[in-house]
Amino acid sequence: MATVAEAPAKETISTPVATSASTVEKPSEVPAGWQPNIIAFACHYCAFAAADMAGIMRLTYPTGVKIIRMPCTGKLDHAYVLRAFEKGVDGVFVAG
Repeated sequence: MATVAEAPAKETISTPVATSASTVEKPSEVPAGWQPNIIAFACHYCAFAAADMAGIMRLTYPTGVKIIRMPCTGKLDHAYVLRAFEKGVDGVFVAG
């Protein structure tokens, strides 16, 4: 009968986690009259239809919101979201 040899125990290495309060960025004051620049990726059949209905009903939303209609937000590549932040957008909203 064959016997199974036990593997040597693995040595665990623990690294300390830096929890210095000085590395946390403090929030800055928001200037008066500042409006965020937001891009909304909206699904053509769901979220964009709701935004279109809001326009028909004469509802308003901030001018800093730009809506981009997409066939399906499920196919939205993460690179577009990251590129929006790289270009200076304050927020990204994905609705499907």
